[in-house]
Amino acid sequence: MNRMFRLPLPAMIAVLAVMVVLSTDVSSGLEQTAAPDFTLKSTDGKNIRLSEYRGDVVLINFWASWCGPCLQEMPILSDLHKRYQSLGFTVLGVNVEENSSDARRLLGKMPVSFPVLLDNTSAVSKQYDVVAMPSTVIVDRNGNMRYLHKGYKPGLEDVYLQQVRELIRE
Repeated sequence: MNRMFRLPLPAMIAVLAVMVVLSTDVSSGLEQTAAPDFTLKSTDGKNIRLSEYRGDVVLINFWASWCGPCLQEMPILSDLHKRYQSLGFTVLGVNVEENSSDARRLLGKMPVSFPVLLDNTSAVSKQYDVVAMPSTVIVDRNGNMRYLHKGYKPGLEDVYLQQVRELIRE
């Protein structure tokens, strides 16, 4: 008789989380493909359109309040935004949750220096083929996607820094 091996739910979740991390492509360069334009409402009620940032380097970070690595990198992205904003760089955080109340509550406890946009319908996430949390796309001044990072591991901020500096200098 073929018996299926069963794990308790917490163990299964831990195994799945490890599988996601191990299968995650942490960083990859992209062919210069135009970043899909989008308009999303920010947490302060403003409509923000990606194309309004043409001429700037933009780091788009897709995140969720339930994602531990997302929360780990948010203060790092906030610092990066503050440090390079005057040189034509911005971070756009895109929360992917259907109900934004958890994200708003989290931002009340951990404010960030960059705009946070709400993708409640996952329309923009689908445009960018987001399959891992967090996912980060870095867009050059011409509106082309140049780098993609799926997932987050400590130390990745050094890669972000190098890539952002490179694109700011172009």
